[in-house]
Amino acid sequence: MSKVLVISDSHGLTKELEVIRQRHINNVDVMIHCGDSQLMPDDRAMTGYVTVMGNCDFGGGFPLETVVEISGYKFFITHGHRYAVKTSLMNLKYKAEEMGANIVCFGHSHVLGAEVIGGTLFLNPGSIRLPRERLEKTYVILDLNDELVKMSVYDVDGKELKDVACEFTLQR
Repeated sequence: MSKVLVISDSHGLTKELEVIRQRHINNVDVMIHCGDSQLMPDDRAMTGYVTVMGNCDFGGGFPLETVVEISGYKFFITHGHRYAVKTSLMNLKYKAEEMGANIVCFGHSHVLGAEVIGGTLFLNPGSIRLPRERLEKTYVILDLNDELVKMSVYDVDGKELKDVACEFTLQR
């Protein structure tokens, strides 16, 4: 059983990334940032986050996408701008199939959302700086327990948003 924190689109925030890391450092196994941090990899705020480059990240240092395996699940992590995620998840679905991913983490649209398509979980944690379609500035914690994945959503202040919590059954 593992817990994975997923965050995206912090657009220059540093204190918030550090506070969230400190809040969860003892109860999550991996922390993922899906891009548009607008920070350099050596910035103290990025310590501990597996991070990809977003369309607003300049100067290099982060990969465009990455794959990590956690508790038997293969995570494909990207910002999403190269897959036109604001209009459709189809391009991202094809890439996930190509990569053999069970869980896809992305950002770019700043819209909190999660859905299972063809047995793969597609997760956008929203934005902790500029959320769209919700007022809350959000990030997500996934609780991986065998084939059951529980999603908990938190606002930037650490309050759990119970109305959007859900569970998914995925094959590993």
